[in-house]
Amino acid sequence: MDSSQFLHEIQRQSQKICKLITQLVSAIHGCSSIDFADNVSRLSQSAIELTDFTKQLNQMQAHSEEQLRDVRHDFRNLLNAVTGYCEMVDEDCEGHPAIQPHTTALLEATSKAQHLFQTTTQTPQHYSATFFNDDKPFAEIPTEPGHLLVIDDKQSNRDILSHYLQKLGHSVSAVSSAKQALEALNQQSFDLILLDLIMPETDGFQLLKQLKADEDKRAIPVIMVSGIDDTEGVIQCIKAGAEDYLTKPFNPILLEARLSACLERKRWHDREISILNELEKRNRFIRHTFGQYLTDEIVNNLLENPDGLDLGGAYRQVTILMTDIRNFTNLCEQMKPERVVKLLNNYLGVMTNVIMDYRGTVDEFIGDAILALFGAPVQREDDTDRAVACAIAMQLAMEEVNSKNRQDGLPEISMGIGINTGEVIAGNIGSDKRLKYAVVGRHVNLTARVESFTKGGQILASQYTIDAMTSPLTITHSESVQLKGIQDKVLIHNIQGISGNYNLALKD
Repeated sequence: MDSSQFLHEIQRQSQKICKLITQLVSAIHGCSSIDFADNVSRLSQSAIELTDFTKQLNQMQAHSEEQLRDVRHDFRNLLNAVTGYCEMVDEDCEGHPAIQPHTTALLEATSKAQHLFQTTTQTPQHYSATFFNDDKPFAEIPTEPGHLLVIDDKQSNRDILSHYLQKLGHSVSAVSSAKQALEALNQQSFDLILLDLIMPETDGFQLLKQLKADEDKRAIPVIMVSGIDDTEGVIQCIKAGAEDYLTKPFNPILLEARLSACLERKRWHDREISILNELEKRNRFIRHTFGQYLTDEIVNNLLENPDGLDLGGAYRQVTILMTDIRNFTNLCEQMKPERVVKLLNNYLGVMTNVIMDYRGTVDEFIGDAILALFGAPVQREDDTDRAVACAIAMQLAMEEVNSKNRQDGLPEISMGIGINTGEVIAGNIGSDKRLKYAVVGRHVNLTARVESFTKGGQILASQYTIDAMTSPLTITHSESVQLKGIQDKVLIHNIQGISGNYNLALKD
């Protein structure tokens, strides 16, 4: 039919519906034993709005596409209100013989009026309040209850949609504007939002974009609701993040099915978030625990790419740094145990921070000695340079250690550092009950022998380390020495400073 015929048919159907509403209200007033004034009053108000709507149609001079679009939208809203309130009255009267014929006739009339939109949308079949009986098909589709938010500027739409949703077992909050919706979302947690597309001030599409841009709210599924069957509008809403799109009046079966699908997806999303939160909680525990032994970077590498690290035992080129406090045995004999522990903690605390700053791994504390690795479990091109720079930084940090010792009434100490570079076996060592990540091999022993030659404040490095360096070094003395347990003599060097990216030097 053309636009004039379409408008004429809307007027005719509206007049018929208003007449049926009047007959229904009269029948209700004739039954003095029935009291459900609220829904009857709302139904009467819908009839008044429908009458005003038909008067406005009579005054229309032109039939532009935009005007027809507004007519369809307004008529859908009015049909939705009449149908919904009639459903409620039908439920209230519980099959009263004097009233039910009138509700049935009115619902048939609204269903027929909906066929006016058959060319633009799939017309819902006639339904009545008995849809909510347990023996009807839609009851076979289980829907776990959720907390839903209805956003619509029209009171009748909020009433009717809330009524349907509550019948399905959901808890419902209803608001009339985007501002109220954002306030509600900031105060409560919702499982799903039903959002009217056409609203004053901020419309539904603008609010949808706001919600999907918000990190805390974007996961809440949104079903757009409108009296306009606009394919382009539907596409825009889906692209903006809406889960679905429903047109008024509602088909309860379709509404329930789409709600069920959206809520199920939301619950799966919530489960995923819960699992991710639990994993992150465990990862934080691992970071906290292993962060006391390894740098944050190595711990993150272990968590993010555990398969990339061969912890079962592998040959690695590493630079090993070993420290020792000079004359520590004599100090222990002269001090009380608690003071010895305090002195050690001052020393080890500062040294550990320096090692981690240079991305080394504290492999072990052996009494007053520290064994640190550069190149295991994670290898980098500058492992040797960082190890030497770290050794210089550690000697410079002894001033901080002794400052703490003086404040605590403890003696000042000095430290020697030995550095060596070579191939070792790195991996988990131990048993099923206790494992330790460690390095073993000739070069570990050689490092300990080099360190044994040091004096307080000194850094000695083997020729193997010097050969692996890329940064220039300041070397004040070199000597070939016979190390215990090593067959050939080893050339060792006294390191005074490093240039290039690090630019560190010991005091004379």
